[in-house]
Amino acid sequence: MFDWIRPRDLNQLGMLSMNKRNIDYIARYNDRRAYPLVDNKLKTKLVVEEYEVASPKLLQVVSEQHQIGRFRERVANLDGFAIKPAKGSGGKGILVITGREGDSFIKPSGSKVSLEEIERHLSNILAGLYSLGGSPDVAVIEDLVRCDPRLARYSHEGVPDIRIVVFKGYPVMAMLRLATHASDGKANLHQGAVGVGLNLANGQALNAVQFDRPLEQHPDNGLNLADIRIDNWHYLLNMASRCYEATGLGYMGVDLVVDEQYGPLLLELNARPGLAIQIANGQGLLPRLKAVEALKRAHLTPEERVHWAMVQAGAENIPAPQRTTPVLEPAFQAC
Repeated sequence: MFDWIRPRDLNQLGMLSMNKRNIDYIARYNDRRAYPLVDNKLKTKLVVEEYEVASPKLLQVVSEQHQIGRFRERVANLDGFAIKPAKGSGGKGILVITGREGDSFIKPSGSKVSLEEIERHLSNILAGLYSLGGSPDVAVIEDLVRCDPRLARYSHEGVPDIRIVVFKGYPVMAMLRLATHASDGKANLHQGAVGVGLNLANGQALNAVQFDRPLEQHPDNGLNLADIRIDNWHYLLNMASRCYEATGLGYMGVDLVVDEQYGPLLLELNARPGLAIQIANGQGLLPRLKAVEALKRAHLTPEERVHWAMVQAGAENIPAPQRTTPVLEPAFQAC
């Protein structure tokens, strides 16, 4: 059984407000020169590779209308793929194909789309229909993520993802987002996905909410959400921490998935992560952010930062961090 916390009670638990997040953390710790790295999925993919952060395999980039014709050739033998606007946000414009049936392509919900409809979708992406500010965009076509079955069973018609908030390179809060029928198979809390707060010490479920209301079972499959525990948790936290060196962003959301074949992969980074993660965890972010700010000496490597964060969350008997990665300066220094 979860120990439910009502949203209004979070004020007594150090809830971070939108204004405080924007002024004291995003504006203070995120150098605007780094925004193009995270607001463009293609640039993100390329930069994190240098820091040993894996992402779904890139199949094609469509940047001009005349290149749409080549898409037909590229997907001729593919059963699954994902199309994303490079500068899209909030999941807008993402089209996931999980199979084929004759000349039709199958979406996670089971509905069908034609090749002509997909090509129109690509054209809309180039025109900036889904991009930030409506500016012209490019379409990124990636290999289909096939979620680890142990985790996929808790989701409905969509791939679950893990959001980790990283502050100055330290993971400070995490949640699992599970797709539902209400969210149309998307792991988007505003559209009805389930948010499951995760213990930083071990990846164990803490609380779960849908539309900010507590629940104990997934609304579609009835599985008990308290039974969730994420495998390879230490590795996932290290991946998230390495994104600090890759981007220099002091405050960000790191979105990860667990592929059946390739293991943990980065989906995207967010320089303005939402605050619903606090509701899912039943705890506010402020005490954790202040604990990092109070450190007299910052830890130099991702492994050291993750070790500190896990110990702060109550982890025991975890190996001492080894400096397996070089000490690197962030791409941009926070002021």
